[in-house]
Amino acid sequence: MYIMLSILVMALVTYLIRVLPLTFFKKKVQSRFIRSFLYYVPYAVLGGMTFPHIFYSTENTLYAAIGTVVAVLLAYFEKGLTTVALASVMAVYLCHILL
Repeated sequence: MYIMLSILVMALVTYLIRVLPLTFFKKKVQSRFIRSFLYYVPYAVLGGMTFPHIFYSTENTLYAAIGTVVAVLLAYFEKGLTTVALASVMAVYLCHILL
């Protein structure tokens, strides 16, 4: 029962997040600042939700920090998502084995 309630609450929250902007912004937004802000909000929220969990995903935060550095460097050099993900996982795995 608890799982079904959790799924229902998550679905409701997800639905509200998508519907509320449609109810508030009926006309096209003219302000460049607000349009830019609304464009980057999903990326900021995703980063804010994901980034803290990166450091608690391994048994040692040093391994997670090394994997994060590898991922950020590869992303900076515009490597693909699969390459970044696999390289960061391999970096954490090698740290786990070697250290």
